[in-house]
Amino acid sequence: MRVTLVSDFSRVSSQKRHSQRGGGVVRAVCGLALVLTGGCTAGSPSADPSVPTTAARTPTGSGAAQTTPTSTETADTRTTATEPTTEPPADPPKAAKPNQVSLLVSGDVLLHSGTWATAEADAARRGQPGLDFRPMLADVAPVVRAADLAVCHLETPLAPPDGPYSSYPLFSVPPQVVPALRHTGYDACTTASNHSIDQGFDGLSRTLRTLDRAGVPHDGTARTAAAQRKPLVLEANGARVAVLSYTYGTNGLPLPEGKPWSVSPIDTERIIREAAAASRAGADVVAVALHFGTEYVTAPDTYQTDVVDQITRSPAIDLVYGHHAHVVQPIDRVHGTWVVYGLGNFIAEQESSRPYTYRGVSVRALFEERRRGRYAVRDVAYLPTMITRFDPTDPRMRVLDVQAALADPATSKALLPELRATLAGVRTSVESLGADVHLLRR
Repeated sequence: MRVTLVSDFSRVSSQKRHSQRGGGVVRAVCGLALVLTGGCTAGSPSADPSVPTTAARTPTGSGAAQTTPTSTETADTRTTATEPTTEPPADPPKAAKPNQVSLLVSGDVLLHSGTWATAEADAARRGQPGLDFRPMLADVAPVVRAADLAVCHLETPLAPPDGPYSSYPLFSVPPQVVPALRHTGYDACTTASNHSIDQGFDGLSRTLRTLDRAGVPHDGTARTAAAQRKPLVLEANGARVAVLSYTYGTNGLPLPEGKPWSVSPIDTERIIREAAAASRAGADVVAVALHFGTEYVTAPDTYQTDVVDQITRSPAIDLVYGHHAHVVQPIDRVHGTWVVYGLGNFIAEQESSRPYTYRGVSVRALFEERRRGRYAVRDVAYLPTMITRFDPTDPRMRVLDVQAALADPATSKALLPELRATLAGVRTSVESLGADVHLLRR
């Protein structure tokens, strides 16, 4: 799949474009785009030698050779002038299939010391120095890569390549996770969280530079006011998907002086305004990522439901999804808009006394083009995931595709009870509000 980052969008644009979009909102065909495989920011900064680069997602279909079928008509020499000749009836024209684009979103990338100890051990097993996070994420890569677009959530600031690294309460984590996320198949990351400024503005800036150099676009935090005004808009299958990222707060840490735009806060009026601007500028789909909720509680709290109630009244917003609670929360439809209240952790090493924090879910929304170019959700599927525990004597933390692990005869029997409990628990949480969703089928 060829994915491009569209650069000519603004959060505050009010200019109407030329072609009509459903509901009175107009869409545009914007020309300037940056191909992810060639860099993601203006100026194309050179690669950071301390952060290894990885191959872009392998094209599927669009780059395949096209073969034009040919036919040969042969005259029947036995036909005489007295024999009638007839033409076979023409086949009725086939209706064009509506265009579709799938968006997969995952929960918190929340690195603790056990995760980078595992990455160090995995690199050593390959006879390499440094850290290698790819084996940790390899089990879910097939599903991530199968989506047209996949977006992760990088919750914590990144340290310099050689550290020092720190975990809770003020995170500063290895940047080597970024190329691993790209290798796994993620096309972009959201970054607005309560930990965005754990390392001040320097840490925020270093995080965004690292993402840029690895070719991973982002939204939620910004180094300049101009950058904050440009939302994350990706294009795949001819559809343009905007992903807007916001957080409930920053753990009481004040925003950097003179830089109020550095972290995007949850402000319902602002979210509605910026979603509408992205839609007017030509986004076919607008997804809103919210870092909110009560930690370790599987039911959405009043703040979550109030925010969702307000922003889903906007016709510009097509999907809302959340993270921060570190446990899986339900999926619902509010005012006709699909809402994923909480995705849980994608990768983390929290207290073993909180087993639900080792469960996560990735959700794939399939959007289909309807009349006048408007897209709507056709299908919502979810993938339960499970993080294996950290063992300091043999660090091998893994993010497992629960269904695939249960079906694999090579899976350790010791993991089966927890895998089964994870599958049951995630299904219960996700479907607790009665949404018409299903386990992701391969």
